Amino acid sequence: MSSMPAAPAPCPMGCSSLWSPRALPVNLGLLLTMLVLFTYCFYCLSGSCCQPLPGLGAAVADPPPGPRSAAVGSKRLPQAIIVGVKKGGTRALLEFLRIHPDVRALGTEPHFFDRCYERGLDWYRNLMPRTLDGQITMEKTPSYFVTKEAPKRIYNMSRDTKLIVVVRNPVTRAISDYTQTLSKTPTLPNFQALAFKNISRGLVDTSWSAIRIGIYAKHLNNWLQYFPLSKFLFVSGERLVSDPAGEMGRVQDFLGLKRVITDKHFYFNETKGFPCLKKPEGSSKPRCLGKSKGRPHPKIEKQVIQHLEEFYRPFNMKFYQMTGKDFGWE
Repeated sequence: MSSMPAAPAPCPMGCSSLWSPRALPVNLGLLLTMLVLFTYCFYCLSGSCCQPLPGLGAAVADPPPGPRSAAVGSKRLPQAIIVGVKKGGTRALLEFLRIHPDVRALGTEPHFFDRCYERGLDWYRNLMPRTLDGQITMEKTPSYFVTKEAPKRIYNMSRDTKLIVVVRNPVTRAISDYTQTLSKTPTLPNFQALAFKNISRGLVDTSWSAIRIGIYAKHLNNWLQYFPLSKFLFVSGERLVSDPAGEMGRVQDFLGLKRVITDKHFYFNETKGFPCLKKPEGSSKPRCLGKSKGRPHPKIEKQVIQHLEEFYRPFNMKFYQMTGKDFGWE
């Protein structure tokens, strides 16, 4: 009489239930999800991440068509780009422009021409929202203005691209830049320590990006090697706050749009210190920029401000001369 086969030894820690045939698909799905999340985090932390994964806080450029409706319009490369500058007012400008019916703009910053260029124009085009004939496709990535390769890359895409640069007093811009970084890194050294190599001698540290970005004339000179001045509109970040409708009128004219965005769209938010959009139709509340905008700046010593004003003055004068516009930062 043959002996019965021995029963399998019990699996420790309950793994027999984990790896049973019924549980296998569930656990494979869990493992795949963990693998995707790990890969995403690894690449983002290493600086290789160009776009957030859908469902992880990404602003999707264009939702997929529903089962009963076909996609309307087509995805086009942008005809206009807000190329700069960081902490100048680019987010406000983009949000103001998005209320125009003939503007479709990508909500997130794609960073195509500075970080993701190797992905190709088809990848870039696919990020864009769908547009109808007569509508303008736009995006904004402020770091383009200070990226050496960006002008040539945009020129190779289309030499007819319209370029918008929002500029602001470079001293105020640097402090705003520092304030943003400080909110994320509380252990950051004080502003003076980062801005100067030697404060008593007035030696400014131009290796610090917060200082370097504000040398607008130097960056513009790089762009003018590829684009004529007629392809640029320089928007005043200060006027975007004090007279948003007036500045938006200039922007709409530059883009060849009907002046739809007017005084009736704005109100001044005393708490934040900048204009907000009035309540849109179908919305329960007005549209203001997020909590990350309008942060109070740390107190900076007067001597530090004066040294920086002296440092930037010749660059500002050159920038006024190049653009034909006095921004009144003196």
